[in-house]
Amino acid sequence: MDKIYKSIKIAKGELKSELVFKNANIINVFTNEIINSDVAVDEGKIIAIGKYDGKIEIDINGRYLLPGFIDAHVHIESSKVTPAQFARAVVPHGTTSVIADPHEIANVKGKEGIQYMIDSSSDLPLDVFIMLPSCVPATQFEDNGSVLNAKDLKEFINNRRVLGLGEMMDFIGVINGDKNIIEKIYMSEAEGKIVDGHGPMISGYDLNAYVAAGIKTEHECSTIEEMIERLRLGMYILIREGSAAKNLSDLIKAVNKDNLRRVMFCTDDRELGDLLTSGSIDNNIRLAIKNGIDPIDCIKMASLNPAEAYGLKGYGAIAPGYKADLVVVDNLKDFNIIQVYKEGKLVAENNKALFNIPAFYNDNMKKTVKINDIKKENLQIIIKGNHANVIKIIPKNLITEKVIRKVGDDIVIENGKFKKGKDILKIAVIERHKKTGKIGLGLIEGFGLKNGAIASTVAHDSHNLIVVGDNDEDIIKAINEIFKIGGGVVLVSKNTVIDSLPLEIGGLMTDADIDEVNNKLNQMHNEAHQILKIDEKIDPFMTLSFMALPVIPVLKITDRGLFDVERYSFIEISG
Repeated sequence: MDKIYKSIKIAKGELKSELVFKNANIINVFTNEIINSDVAVDEGKIIAIGKYDGKIEIDINGRYLLPGFIDAHVHIESSKVTPAQFARAVVPHGTTSVIADPHEIANVKGKEGIQYMIDSSSDLPLDVFIMLPSCVPATQFEDNGSVLNAKDLKEFINNRRVLGLGEMMDFIGVINGDKNIIEKIYMSEAEGKIVDGHGPMISGYDLNAYVAAGIKTEHECSTIEEMIERLRLGMYILIREGSAAKNLSDLIKAVNKDNLRRVMFCTDDRELGDLLTSGSIDNNIRLAIKNGIDPIDCIKMASLNPAEAYGLKGYGAIAPGYKADLVVVDNLKDFNIIQVYKEGKLVAENNKALFNIPAFYNDNMKKTVKINDIKKENLQIIIKGNHANVIKIIPKNLITEKVIRKVGDDIVIENGKFKKGKDILKIAVIERHKKTGKIGLGLIEGFGLKNGAIASTVAHDSHNLIVVGDNDEDIIKAINEIFKIGGGVVLVSKNTVIDSLPLEIGGLMTDADIDEVNNKLNQMHNEAHQILKIDEKIDPFMTLSFMALPVIPVLKITDRGLFDVERYSFIEISG
């Protein structure tokens, strides 16, 4: 009660607040206005807007004051750094809250992985909210490190930072009324919490069934038609601009004054280098402005809309009673971020974080790569006929094509086995959680790699060991190096390890400083393009990581074999 009385007195001008931002051009996301005034802040909350005096006064000098941005859907693990280091990357870009789905680490370490993400993201100058991983494993067609059912997830549902159930990738299970899936949805809805969607390309009756089951959001739209169909059914649309999947320029054309309150921004999976250079949600905003969207509407989609959609009371606006999560920019075109405040405290300035967080140690998250010795005979692909099914990469997209290539014209075989192809490489996924010895083999086109191999333990969503190369010697060398470093990313050429990035936490993340990791990743990107000749249009590591995701069309590969997502079944490479 004392806080309420104090707030009233400050708002009436009878008491000075702790802090006042003076002479600010305030972005009002409720009325789409720019208001030149002061903002009074006390104990981390906005108390009033008007002419006020404070114990501490900060003159904004006519710059624009915005509510902090909210990333509506992100996998922190995709940055390859821990939550603390991730905060140092995104907060300087104005992102003060994220809604994170830790299904990457959950697929490796189960409940222990979720708890690690909750614990390691506490007490940061970034609010990390959690959506519980709904599909661990993502499908029944792959092997991962854990299985989570509704009973397992219920242990976390009442945590104040847990907002609901994460992206429901098993849309087939939803549509067919799979008992395990429905129990998870019911568990979340029973606590009044939201369920995120992940239903690319479903339509008509199936989409109606998906929404009727309780799915509220979608971030996998790749066409305007998909987006409009979902908006008409009352879904929230999260427009994604990640590192591999970039949908904003296409989808933003459908945003207008009538539907924008159902639209938000997210990054989903974004490489550390992109976060540090192009930014986080601020990057979405800039791109949307360039595509003709009103700047205040862009800010609204980055703040108020996700706050209201996910029930984040006191987030997403500059108004009395709201958190003093504030961003200062110099103009509404270039959107240069000058300062970022978290609950009224300056936490970033001129693209630099003003905080350091001690590393959060948990040795149980390490030593997660368990594989058998791999030999050449384990990697042989038998070509039975005159044709082969090949995964074709589409640059800047998670969706692949299924193409059929001819033996002789496109593919060279020797003793009935694949030897080489015209821009066609061997790809393998090796189960690495329980040492089962399972290996899925396939062919992939469009990578452009020559004289080497890339291997990684970042392979969505089961995160087995994935490797692509043009010769068996380098493929095996890369696999062995992954085991040696305990998980991570490895480049090999001519039987020599060019470079590696150890990801000791679940084979997904490292405790290392963001600058150190970024420098290493930049170096490895350059090596991948220059030494291994990978197509410049392709992000080599992010693209490779999604080749193992059997919920994104059309053709993917798991540790059990080549998977046709449209048929929802395995297919032979040839024959």
